[in-house]
Amino acid sequence: MHIDWAALGSVFGVSLVITVALVGLFTLGIVGLTKRESAAAQGNSAALAVSGAYACFALCAAAVGYGIFLIVA
Repeated sequence: MHIDWAALGSVFGVSLVITVALVGLFTLGIVGLTKRESAAAQGNSAALAVSGAYACFALCAAAVGYGIFLIVA
């Protein structure tokens, strides 16, 4: 049996980068929703923060959907 260590390392590196990026994107979405709550408490509008949060969540959902598509196809 022969193990292609370069390919294994490449898959590990890409999966690590994608995982960190998705977690960071989801975290930005949560921060955006938190800004909405703090702005509402102060009486300000936080439409940009909410729009950005929803965009982050949509990108996360798209990435998960694409991953499921790759597994099924």
